[in-house]
Amino acid sequence: MKKLILCIIFCTLYKQSFCWGFYAHQRINYFAVFLLPPEMMVLYKPNIQFISDHAVDPDKRRYAVATEAPKHYIDIDRYGRYPWTEVPEGFSDAVKKYSEDTVIANGIVPWWIVIMQQRLTNAFKEKNAAKILKLSAELGHYIADSHVPLHSNSNHDGQQTNQKGIHGFWESRVPELLAEKEFDFMIGKATYISDIPKYVWDRVRESGAASDTVLKDEAGLTKQFPADRKYSFEERSGKIVRQYSSAFTIAYNHMLNGMVERRMRVAIASVASFWYTAWVNAGQPDLKNLKKTAFTEEDMKEFETLNNAWRSDRIKGRQHE
Repeated sequence: MKKLILCIIFCTLYKQSFCWGFYAHQRINYFAVFLLPPEMMVLYKPNIQFISDHAVDPDKRRYAVATEAPKHYIDIDRYGRYPWTEVPEGFSDAVKKYSEDTVIANGIVPWWIVIMQQRLTNAFKEKNAAKILKLSAELGHYIADSHVPLHSNSNHDGQQTNQKGIHGFWESRVPELLAEKEFDFMIGKATYISDIPKYVWDRVRESGAASDTVLKDEAGLTKQFPADRKYSFEERSGKIVRQYSSAFTIAYNHMLNGMVERRMRVAIASVASFWYTAWVNAGQPDLKNLKKTAFTEEDMKEFETLNNAWRSDRIKGRQHE
């Protein structure tokens, strides 16, 4: 009976620890702001807190909208082998080849990023500050997701290889433990992306190619660690929770040769470059007079709905994306 109770406690704490990966998303959007040119900084810097906080809105939406989940991933391994040239880069062509149901079931993040990019470009053309900030925050989330290896693999949480929890381990635990102390986010400036679909697919293919290493290295390290050292009770956000131990996390990061840091750095550069590209494609509108943000009543209601749905703890669609 005691073992059963302990198991239930462990599972509850584990769920609280690894559901979202909010930290990394917020940091990626935050640091991306500093890569922008001064002409964009006048709007983005005063609103950096909003852009960071709302980087996680797409994840919160997964608790409210069942169709949200596929926008965060693509199981690219279902389309053959690296470099996955079999899957058309155009959505309509992919649907024609595989059927819409199949494409959506396998995830649509590369195509969704292109749609969100166009929406942000339109918001710049409209000189609508609220739309620009809201879309920038959310676009940053989807771009960051495309840089996560397990967002490009059908074995997205190690469920096929008895590695349940590895998704949150890579995406949340490693950066939360090490980013502030060891990761270097001093990057160059945002650059113009001339071919957005190609750029997105290049990043997705990089993620897919790295996913095998993410899984293989964790499995190899687990064999070296006694079970009582792989996990530990530690403080997280003011609570004592069961999570991957600091020793195991540090060893895993070393075994990956800094992969998490590298993917975060590329994600930061990508997010800033997508924002910059949208602004350029909109004609580089003057953003000086857009400092004051006026969100609509509909916007405010959506923010409240997302927060309430997230607190309900009932995710819709696929887990761990």
